[in-house]
Amino acid sequence: MTSFNLLANILTQNKLEGPNYVDWKTNLDILLTAEEYKFVLSQVCPEKPSEGASEEADEMVRCYILTSMSNVLQHQHRKMDTVYDILENLNEIFGDQTSAAETHVLKMMSLLNDMEVLVVEVDMATQIEMDLNTLLASFQQFHLNYNMNKVEFTLSKLLNELVAAQTIINQGVAHVVLNVE
Repeated sequence: MTSFNLLANILTQNKLEGPNYVDWKTNLDILLTAEEYKFVLSQVCPEKPSEGASEEADEMVRCYILTSMSNVLQHQHRKMDTVYDILENLNEIFGDQTSAAETHVLKMMSLLNDMEVLVVEVDMATQIEMDLNTLLASFQQFHLNYNMNKVEFTLSKLLNELVAAQTIINQGVAHVVLNVE
């Protein structure tokens, strides 16, 4: 299967429908990293890109994004000029679905993926510790519980635990306890 066919297949199977915004954005980040277009998402695009290469990259990513949306969302975003405009609008529509903890861990996962692309290997324990050490102060109790209980997490398990912990924190509970199995 060619690279283009593989991308088209992945995008078709993971269309943005609304409630799956976080998963869709993660898949998009992975695909764009693999295709070396990730820089388009991390840089604010000018109204009309001045260089041919920038304009071409922005248009390619724009096509990937539009292809991976439901028909309704496609129609709504088709006339937007840049990837930046599309993603800003999607974030306004769906961005509140994610918690701060989820956004943080997903951002760290993306950075760790970028490191892997650069052939930098970071073991799982270090990845988890990096995530925990960069959390907001409100997760200090969670981090302490993690260290005291010597819990072993994968990044996805950490993500689930942090989302649960944030829910408890948001409800005003003073102590966050890990679900130790």
